[in-house]
Amino acid sequence: MDLVTVWYGLVVLCWVLFFVLEGFDFGVGLLSPLLSRDEHERAAAVRTIGPFWDGNEVWLVAAIGVTFAAFPQWYAALLSSLYLPLVAILLLLAGRGVALEFRGKHDDPRWRRRCDEVLAGCSAGVVLLWGAVFTVFVRGLALGADGEVVGGGLRRTVAPLLTPVAGLGALLALGMAVLLGAAFLALRTTGALRARAGRLTRRVAAGGAVAGLVVAVVAAPAGATVTAVVALAVAGALTGIAVLARRTSAGREALAFGLTTAVVAAAVVAVLTANGPVVLPSTLNPAWSLTMDGAAAGDSALRVISVAGLVVLPGVLVYQAWSYRVFRQRVASDRITT
Repeated sequence: MDLVTVWYGLVVLCWVLFFVLEGFDFGVGLLSPLLSRDEHERAAAVRTIGPFWDGNEVWLVAAIGVTFAAFPQWYAALLSSLYLPLVAILLLLAGRGVALEFRGKHDDPRWRRRCDEVLAGCSAGVVLLWGAVFTVFVRGLALGADGEVVGGGLRRTVAPLLTPVAGLGALLALGMAVLLGAAFLALRTTGALRARAGRLTRRVAAGGAVAGLVVAVVAAPAGATVTAVVALAVAGALTGIAVLARRTSAGREALAFGLTTAVVAAAVVAVLTANGPVVLPSTLNPAWSLTMDGAAAGDSALRVISVAGLVVLPGVLVYQAWSYRVFRQRVASDRITT
């Protein structure tokens, strides 16, 4: 296997880890004020992601950094065209971080409630924008023969996200974040919050399974066999999640969360490999599309960053695995009265 393929696999891995790990962070953030009934439960929900959220964001930095180092032309095309949505994502991530860090700095219920609202709004905004942005990886951009995006102004930076497909991608991303967040809360909390999170997991998964079956039924007669098979597989996985979430059991909740992360990971991999060796299609002329080989850095550069990757990546993985092990206990969401 050549270095270009290896590094593209690492790009995919970084995006998978970001969307899986930050996915439940975003889900918990937007569900916290919705599932919780009082300040104690909201604080418990936030504490479930407290030790992890900033470490999970490392994978966004890794995904962007690896793309820049290994596939500079791909990075340049994406960032030059989508800089306004990406700046909006960064601002929302900053607002989310401020809400998490400053929530407990002032002993005032209204202050904490406002922080929870900011956290929920920023989490939802980030998820919706990422869902829309990721459709560009499949649909492509208006790339010219030189590999640069044609056009300027808002048409270049916003128009790719103002399509029905981008809207569908945003809604699907929101649904997956809600499912991940609910499954994580059911796994990591106790009491009434745990029960409500389990019920939401079951309902969202069941709704997604029905939607998958509808897509399969519509796609099969139209000759879209691959779409029908994928939709059936997703429906089957979501049905399994719904069944596992029917009862409050640590083992079942762990399996439900694991299956949910597998669905999200598979969706990210499917998006990033949908066009085979083409990493960014051209909507103007397929011959102008960016391929892995065409967008990759030179062999010498890939060899240098490979050495750095062998040193850094295992350390990050070990550290994160250790942190999840240390903070594996459930967070009590029910009040203890004496």
